[in-house]
Amino acid sequence: MEARQRPIRETAERLREQIIELSGQLDAAECTLEQLEITHATVLEPAAEDGTPTPERLPSGYRGILALFEEAASGLLVKDVCQALDTGLEPRHIESTRAKLERLVRRGILTEPEPGLFTLTKHTPGTPEANPS
Repeated sequence: MEARQRPIRETAERLREQIIELSGQLDAAECTLEQLEITHATVLEPAAEDGTPTPERLPSGYRGILALFEEAASGLLVKDVCQALDTGLEPRHIESTRAKLERLVRRGILTEPEPGLFTLTKHTPGTPEANPS
């Protein structure tokens, strides 16, 4: 019995090592792809008067985030977004998502009314707000 288990254990260990290596390669490829999507969107983005990109001109990862905020009744925390997108709750996933949310804040699409809490912007930048008088 031991003789039969040994090669299977060795195979299982070798496969675990391959999974770890492939996971690292996948993370690197996804990071590079995200950077390329952002660059692509930036280069091709038409010069709109208000400078705000429409959701269809954003990389796919950002469109998913915007869809969450459009459905949310209130603001979302970074961990809420990670859970909803099923990206994982490891620090690298949380920080990657936080970076995306902060980019959307810089573009005027989201706001951060409290540290770590993000909401959809109530008005589109460049659109005149209602006259209070």
